[in-house]
Amino acid sequence: MKKTILIVVSLVTSMRLLSVTIDECLSKAEANYPLVKKYALLEQTSAIDVDNIGKEWFPQITLSAQATLQNRVLTLPGTLNTIFAAQGLDMKGLRKDQYKVGVDVTQTIYDGGVIGERKKAAMAQAEVDKAETDVSLYAVRQRVVDLYFAVLMIDNNVSQINDMVSLLKSSEDKLQSMARHGTAAESDYQGVKAERIGTEQKLAELESQRRQVMMLLSAFCGEEVVKVEMPAEPNIATDNKRPELRLIDSRLRQIDASERLLNTAYRPRLALFATGYYGYPGFDMYDDMFHHKWTLNGMIGAKLTWNISALYTRKNDKLRLKVQRSILENSRDVFLFNNRLEQIGEDEQAMRYETLMKSDKEIVELRTSVRKAAESKLAHGIIDVNDLLKEINGENAAKIQLAAHRIERLKCLWNKKITTNN
Repeated sequence: MKKTILIVVSLVTSMRLLSVTIDECLSKAEANYPLVKKYALLEQTSAIDVDNIGKEWFPQITLSAQATLQNRVLTLPGTLNTIFAAQGLDMKGLRKDQYKVGVDVTQTIYDGGVIGERKKAAMAQAEVDKAETDVSLYAVRQRVVDLYFAVLMIDNNVSQINDMVSLLKSSEDKLQSMARHGTAAESDYQGVKAERIGTEQKLAELESQRRQVMMLLSAFCGEEVVKVEMPAEPNIATDNKRPELRLIDSRLRQIDASERLLNTAYRPRLALFATGYYGYPGFDMYDDMFHHKWTLNGMIGAKLTWNISALYTRKNDKLRLKVQRSILENSRDVFLFNNRLEQIGEDEQAMRYETLMKSDKEIVELRTSVRKAAESKLAHGIIDVNDLLKEINGENAAKIQLAAHRIERLKCLWNKKITTNN
């Protein structure tokens, strides 16, 4: 039993990420997401389809068996029957029940390029399926970024509240000492203590929120994440590498493949064939009129076919593909337009937070100065403890706001990186 527990603990420990960067989270989340298994399945399906299409070059063999009953059959004129009868020949004629067990073999010699283009069309479809999976998988990146920065925001609040708890504890200790010596009221000491306990309750709530968010982030990564690191500002290139654009490109290539396949529809086909059967009647029907017996019959030859009717719809088919291509090009323009609007919004948000941070820093400096002055005034009995608590809360709120704006600005930059996939 102890050995089993040690093994479980060892496995869990080996799966822990003590400290992880945002890039590591993104890569691990993509590798761990169940949808990633679809890539191997798509490759396997594509290989099967291409292999099956290639086998159309193999001889096509058809086995058949049939039995028929006819109301009329081939007969000889009555005068010939009289002549044969005069010579002692019994012309039985063909039987109305006829039977055949045979095999037909066809070997394509020239297919007009159909098989080759069908292979390319199948591979183009596989690329489209893969690109669609890329788009679905890419949505995971935004969810991971949201969770990652949610942890950073909670950690910031926890850090600031811890500082506030330490500050309140220091003031609490001073007031307790002053109350013992009669230089401060017991109620002042109790007020600061109550504020400290209430702040610790907020800290416990934040810790609970952090555990919940970390569990979600760990589920995405497939490993237990203990701590996240503050990311640096990302490098954002000007080009756009979103998978949606690759999906549009793959669909355009699929249309190109469909157009090439369309060009093969009106080309002639050449094939060799062989057919043979065992049955009644055979190819020599006159002999079968005398002898009602099954015979072996065979035939080989070459066949040239040319489906001219494919030209009837060729113009409309090409027009349809042209319209589909225009629709995809329009989809690209719409996506790039909306994507650019997202980038503009993210740039503006980042600039807004950067502006706010400048005033935040000044506010923190002022709040810290006021809080220190309030501590001195309280020690000299100029203000009461409520005034001190107000200044402590004001300083803490200013620090939380400064750090929050810094994290929000950084998140805007990472959102832009996700928006352009750079």
